[in-house]
Amino acid sequence: MMIKKLLCRAALLALLPVAVQTAHAGSLPGMRGADHLGITVPNMDDAVNFFVKVIGCEASFNLGAFKFDDNWMQVHLNVNPRAEIKRFQMVRCGHGTNFEIFEYAAPKQNSQPPKNSDVGGHHMAFYVDDMDKAVAYFKANGVKMLGEPSTFTEGPAAGLTWLYFLAPWGMQLEIVSYPKGRAYEKTAKRLLWDPRNPSK
Repeated sequence: MMIKKLLCRAALLALLPVAVQTAHAGSLPGMRGADHLGITVPNMDDAVNFFVKVIGCEASFNLGAFKFDDNWMQVHLNVNPRAEIKRFQMVRCGHGTNFEIFEYAAPKQNSQPPKNSDVGGHHMAFYVDDMDKAVAYFKANGVKMLGEPSTFTEGPAAGLTWLYFLAPWGMQLEIVSYPKGRAYEKTAKRLLWDPRNPSK
């Protein structure tokens, strides 16, 4: 019994530094990081196929449908009360956050993705080891790219190369690469989360 207590105490002490780090004053209690990013797409099969077969993500579990006769959808999801989640799918893409992909049916649904300049505009970026190989792969798979890769040569992002591209339904996405790191890393007290070193 004494050995069990000591082992339990040792396990708690081992977790203590993490708990202190994630629960400092002025933060969401117990916050450890981003769990998933939710996106709405016009067609679930097309979207999952794109993320799995072109990007290389892994499909996980799926659920649906959600539809209520009262105001549940409006109260809990801030959508039209007659909106329906036809289905949704969880997807994992390498070392990074998960995606929760939704297919909705809703009155007066806006079918056009927001631009980056619109309020609510957004994009997702995937890290690649070799930008040239990634671009060649996109060209071979008919992916629409916005221009050519751009590289920061000065400032804190120096060393980063990036390129925007579009999903078949118009969602803005990006690939980035910084195999030798970025300039800010030389002086930063705490580095940004880095898919090259997911445990740090």
